Amino acid sequence: MTRIPHETSGEPNPLQALTLDRLRRRTSMKWRTYPEDVLPLWVAEMDVPLAEPVVRAVTDALHLGDTGYPAGTAYAQALAAFAGKRWGWDGLAVERTAIVPDVMLGVVEMLKLVTGPGDTVIVNPPVYPPFYLFVQHMDRRVAEAPLGADGRIDLDVLEEAFRQAVAGGRRAAHLLCSPHNPTGTVHTAEELSAVAGLAERYGVRVVADEIHAPLVLGAAGFVPYLSVPGAERGLSLMSASKGWNLPGLKAALAIAGPGAAADLDRMPEEVGHGPGHVAVIAHTAALRDGVTWLDALLAGLDSNRRLLADLLAEHLPAIAYRPGDATYLAWLDCRALGLGDDPADVFLHRGRVALSSGLPFGTGGTGHARLNLAASAEVLTEAVRRMAAALR
Repeated sequence: MTRIPHETSGEPNPLQALTLDRLRRRTSMKWRTYPEDVLPLWVAEMDVPLAEPVVRAVTDALHLGDTGYPAGTAYAQALAAFAGKRWGWDGLAVERTAIVPDVMLGVVEMLKLVTGPGDTVIVNPPVYPPFYLFVQHMDRRVAEAPLGADGRIDLDVLEEAFRQAVAGGRRAAHLLCSPHNPTGTVHTAEELSAVAGLAERYGVRVVADEIHAPLVLGAAGFVPYLSVPGAERGLSLMSASKGWNLPGLKAALAIAGPGAAADLDRMPEEVGHGPGHVAVIAHTAALRDGVTWLDALLAGLDSNRRLLADLLAEHLPAIAYRPGDATYLAWLDCRALGLGDDPADVFLHRGRVALSSGLPFGTGGTGHARLNLAASAEVLTEAVRRMAAALR
């Protein structure tokens, strides 16, 4: 598989397009959870206008009254074309896809297909908190295989977790976050091939949450899990939600490797009734026609990543921050500040900056916070200034 590098976009940086006053008119979770004097840099919503092709597609659908139930494979075809051009992957077979309400609900449905109540699902903490909540709610047991100190998958730890999970003949699954949230780690082809090899050796089924796949920055290249040798029995969930800021337009795709097609065929038909038709139209338009907007966003995020590193070095040098190669999330190690287990609480109450607490991310989350850097340079600068002032 040869990755095709993306082009430099001529579009303006969407992160610099909206004023704070205009953003505060939004009624979504990011802007309504905290009082107006708080800068919200927590939940995964971006401070951007929507890509014009998305706005146009949704507006056209509304004018037409095209607000019925979803049908067809346009979303899957758009994703397959995007994957081929963006990642050099031509293995996304439209016939082995299914529309699901969103990535996490799709994860639940895939885990239901390959595990049963009481079985184990292995995760790599620190990791997206809903991995714990959704898995436990469906009566599966969560087992941790923490990332190494370098933020990468520790294959020895993962193998031991696999071995324990299948002891006694139980089924097990590995819920893989790729790219990884919150660290921004982009797993390499070699790492993913090793994961696939271990999964086959122990009979563990891999379900890959690849929602952040379009958001790989700089020279790093995203590698779809299903593209590596040995991953034929894997299942993947992808969406345009994170890349184009569409979380309120819920739709995602479940994708099966060649050896998992029969599993996907067993998914109940009613699951496909969950996504909205207008959402599917929006996601399809983003993947098909919103690539130049995405490239402008990625350039802006890369700039913000460097800006944040500089700001922290100047104002909060005790915070350890390793810029990730993907996502718009920054994982901050605040343990040297002496703020206790939950530094996000201190920054909120003393600095009026809302970050995500590291505690719900599992092992490795204590003393950490997650910062959403998909904001303007001015907002990021003010946020770090407030965080530093909170320590005085």
